[in-house]
Amino acid sequence: MNDGEEAAQNNQGAAQVQVQVTGCLPEDAHTVFTALDTLFVSDRAKDDAPRDPEGARAAVWSAIVDVSEAPAQTTPRRLTGPVTATVQGGYWATDKLRAGLGYAFSVRNVGSTSGDQEQEMQLRVDNREA
Repeated sequence: MNDGEEAAQNNQGAAQVQVQVTGCLPEDAHTVFTALDTLFVSDRAKDDAPRDPEGARAAVWSAIVDVSEAPAQTTPRRLTGPVTATVQGGYWATDKLRAGLGYAFSVRNVGSTSGDQEQEMQLRVDNREA
């Protein structure tokens, strides 16, 4: 691998954000993932709709989102209630994902943990005010 290929591979990894959605109905998780898939490239298949877990377990749905390209424009989306999304990745990548989600939802950072080169943010995703 030459230096250019290695730099491209490192930049691609830096553009990936892990997204975990919890504390909501499966339909709302699907709405968030559909918006993310419209805004960016995701490893989650378009027809991979979150389902309720059997029993009384809490559900966590996840995806890896590549934010290397500028976010596409999207219209506001409707949720039945607030969604908690935990995002983890490089500083600029997580900020870019949060800003992209802002096209479709109201997004508020409710907590974060910072590391040397990466951060984890807990976001509250809700309907945008009319």
